[in-house]
Amino acid sequence: MTVLIIPGLHGSDADHWQSHWEALLPDAERVEQANWDVPNLEIWLDSLATHVRRRPGAVLVGHSLGAALIVHLSSRHPELEVAGALLVAPADPERRGPVPPGIRSFAPLPKLPLNFPTIVVASRTDPHMSYARARALAAVWQTTFVDAGDAGHINVASGHGTWPGGLRWLDQLQQPHRTKRRSVLQSLQQVETTAQ
Repeated sequence: MTVLIIPGLHGSDADHWQSHWEALLPDAERVEQANWDVPNLEIWLDSLATHVRRRPGAVLVGHSLGAALIVHLSSRHPELEVAGALLVAPADPERRGPVPPGIRSFAPLPKLPLNFPTIVVASRTDPHMSYARARALAAVWQTTFVDAGDAGHINVASGHGTWPGGLRWLDQLQQPHRTKRRSVLQSLQQVETTAQ
C-alpha cells in the first residue's frame, strides 16, 4: 500500500521523521511542491490531488501545513480514493499574529467530516496550533484524536527523529488494508533494532 508523505512549510529535511519514514517504508513517496518556502493552497492542492489520482487507495501522512492540506483535499476532492490519513501537528493558518507568506491562503480550514479514516496527533505545546483548537477540529472532522503530550511541533527541533511511536498509528490506519508486504510494525522493529 502506498504511503504518501506530505510535508509542510519548507519541506521536511533529512533528519525529519517524514524523511526517515520515506526511506524506511517500501512503498512511501513524497509529494513534492514547486515552492516549499511560499506555500499556495491552490498549487499545493493540485499537486497533492495529482499524486492521489496516480496512487488511489494510498494512506496520506501530513505534518503541519501538510496536514492542513489533507483536510482541504477531503473537502475539495471527495471523489478521490484515500485509504486513510495521519495528520501530525496540524498548522493553524487562522492563528493570530504574524505568519510566513502564503500560510493565510490555507484559511479557513474546512469544518466538515473527513471522507476517510483519520488520526490527528496533537501536542499540548505546539506553537503552530493550540491543543484546544486541534482537539475541537478533530471532533468536527470526526477523526480519532491522539494527545501527544508535551511534544512541541513533533519535528526535529522537538526531538522527534525517526519517531517510531508514530509508525504505530500509521500501522493502525493500514490494518484494514494489510497485504502480504512487510508491515509498518516490521519496519518499526527494524528501526528499534538498529537504534540498539
